[in-house]
Amino acid sequence: MSDLHAASETVLIDDRVRGFPPGHPPLPLAAIGKQGWKPYDGRMALPLISLDRQAFSSNVELMMAYVKSRGAEIAPHAKTPMSTALADALIAAGAWGTTVADIRQTAVLLKAGQRRLILANEIGGAAAARRLAALLAGYPDAEVHVFVDSTALVDALRSAWRERGDLPPLGLMVEFGAGRAGVRSSDAAAAILDAIVAAETPTFRLTGIAAYEGAAATSDAEETMLRITALMAMTAEFLPKVRSRIGTERPLLVTAGGSVFFDMVVVGLSSAVAADPACRLVLRSGAIFFHDHGIYERGLAGLDARGGFRIGAELASAASGFRPALRVWAEVLSRPEPRLAICGLGMRDVAMDQGMPRPLALYRNGARLADLRGAEVLRLNDQHAFVAPADGSDVSVGDVVECGISHPCTCLDRHAILYGLDPDHSVTAAYLTSFG
Repeated sequence: MSDLHAASETVLIDDRVRGFPPGHPPLPLAAIGKQGWKPYDGRMALPLISLDRQAFSSNVELMMAYVKSRGAEIAPHAKTPMSTALADALIAAGAWGTTVADIRQTAVLLKAGQRRLILANEIGGAAAARRLAALLAGYPDAEVHVFVDSTALVDALRSAWRERGDLPPLGLMVEFGAGRAGVRSSDAAAAILDAIVAAETPTFRLTGIAAYEGAAATSDAEETMLRITALMAMTAEFLPKVRSRIGTERPLLVTAGGSVFFDMVVVGLSSAVAADPACRLVLRSGAIFFHDHGIYERGLAGLDARGGFRIGAELASAASGFRPALRVWAEVLSRPEPRLAICGLGMRDVAMDQGMPRPLALYRNGARLADLRGAEVLRLNDQHAFVAPADGSDVSVGDVVECGISHPCTCLDRHAILYGLDPDHSVTAAYLTSFG
């Protein structure tokens, strides 16, 4: 455990934080999992968000088995939970490193003791390059790889690294893209490669090629497949061109892979990487470890439909293998109409960018009362969910509703603490998040 993690375990949490029982004396973070609280027992403040620890562990085991069976590595994207404790758990489970989205997230993981990071985004210009340099000056043992898709960023980073003599090596990765950042052609990538090679020093050098396929997705499944296949082909075909410039011995990374189309990344890039003994393929999937009842549920159904989830030679089901690990919990505040229950759960508490939360179960007086099949969240405002119960449902003011979520990345960032639950829904851990 890092010094920062040890310190976080002693941080005092009180009833200003979602979930913490009002009026309860402050507790160290590490003590929260020893109180025997449950989200529906009447003590905890609602709404709150929870992590099914057993489901999370199962998802980790399954994804790690998949990655290893495909001869790849994984650097899970930390932007999903922004929890250093969970990021460390993934490293302990065999992750090669961790992915971050910006300089602030880089600082969070470095301060937590992690040292191998992929900064999987364009960071900006000269000012951003100086900010990254100022951060990394404090971490001489850091291994950081950053995406670049312009000669302007190469020049900015080169200037920042030339200005200082106290910086660790910086790895630059030429980024290909479709739908988001990243160069759109091999010619553009070649120009960036030329700029990097011309500026290389022992602390400033090319370390690989990158892409992100998820942004290539469209509402048309066939078009999505064509776009991702083309992006992977362009990325793979650039690897021999890199080798012709820098030789065959330098270790290189090829990285892509979100949580829906990672199978296409493996199919599209594995052959090129396998033909290069000094190269490794690194996936960056992050949300897959948490899964959901929405966008990733649909995404994994699509993955199964194309037969993409194989562990070794065996075809498996991603949709049934991965389990949604996140829940939000809210209290019924009002029953103003027969077909309407208003719950204390709004846009400040749960994501709706990729679909509404899904009511799963109803609790009353500290016990599970019923499934909520057929119930639907009609809309959200800032503090309320407008829920249509199924016909005949017995839903009363004061009941607690357990909901699944859609899109962990835009749900978790609303919460300072993620409460870890054991199989009987008792809180057995609490994880600080670091969304800034």
